[in-house]
Amino acid sequence: MKMKYNLRSKAVILLAVLLLAVSALAGPLTPDRAFSEHEKRTLAEFPLFDAEEFFSGNFSSAFEDYLTDQVPLRDDWITVKTFAEMAAGKHESGGVYIAKDKYLMDKFISYNPKLFTANAEAVASLQAYLTKRGISMYTMPVPVAAQVLTDKLPAYAPVAGYEKMLALLQDAGLRIVDVKKVLNTHTDENIYYRTDHHWTSLGAYYAYCEWMNLRGSKAAPESCWTKKELCSNFRGTTWNKVPLPTIPAESITAWYRHENHSVSYNNGDYETNSIYEKKYLKGSDQYAVFLNSNQAQTVISGSGDAGSGRLLLLKDSYGNTFSQFACEDFEEVHVIDLRFFRGDIRDYIQANDITDVLVLYGIQNFASDVALPSLG
Repeated sequence: MKMKYNLRSKAVILLAVLLLAVSALAGPLTPDRAFSEHEKRTLAEFPLFDAEEFFSGNFSSAFEDYLTDQVPLRDDWITVKTFAEMAAGKHESGGVYIAKDKYLMDKFISYNPKLFTANAEAVASLQAYLTKRGISMYTMPVPVAAQVLTDKLPAYAPVAGYEKMLALLQDAGLRIVDVKKVLNTHTDENIYYRTDHHWTSLGAYYAYCEWMNLRGSKAAPESCWTKKELCSNFRGTTWNKVPLPTIPAESITAWYRHENHSVSYNNGDYETNSIYEKKYLKGSDQYAVFLNSNQAQTVISGSGDAGSGRLLLLKDSYGNTFSQFACEDFEEVHVIDLRFFRGDIRDYIQANDITDVLVLYGIQNFASDVALPSLG
């Protein structure tokens, strides 16, 4: 074991030295980058010199950020850094757990209780308003992979307690869909991506069945759905933080009973006949194939034999995969992302004759979303 560790350490050091030499040669010839495809964020630009900023220390801090972001072969350095940490016995890098069975899981250990409670109370206020008007509403807090696939976590890896968070939501009076209880019975299946923080279509399907049961309805059995592989080279957000070449790419699969639906984005700004925007499959954000990434407002027409009723889905990106099931059972599905929507939700519900509301968020996002209080 010691020999293996030494060989691995020497290989990492050799790779780092080689990369350093190449970076030094490439530095003067490499133009600055505005955006990192791996990290999905804008990179620091060269700061403008200002005497006041210089003496305050702000310039040196900004310049340090610039050097860090613009180092040549930056993405390769992140990979080497991860290998170095693994060689030292660490099972975490960049806020990601390097877990068993080639899973990469976001680290989620704490949240702001004040904001979490404020969000719960705002959603509860909307529920009380809708209940008086005979409109059904549920809240579905989706656990992160590390809260469900606990057997794959590194030893002693801390994770925020889903059950405690769920109790706080229930104490606020919310009608909850306990997704974790459902997913716990399917942990040997592919319910979360290995390289991304989202659930797969299979995981979303199990959650959809539970919600339909609570509503007094029944989802179509799995055998009724067509499953179509959209791509097989997917590597998502967690892999972009920890780009290990040893972690294989995976598939994104669509589930549908009717492949085509009329879809309108942002009050008709863009209209199409499918919820799957396949242009994203050729880019770096392939999960955006579901519902054209995150739009402020989307309306999906149900299939020809869909049931009655109009669903309003208030969601973060976990809801994008979920929507492919709902549009088969409702006359219309209205999808709103509060991070971008600027209207009044209560007015929208009245104007569009909404009959059902589902608030669907990854629980980590629910705990940090500053847009949810607008529902109160």
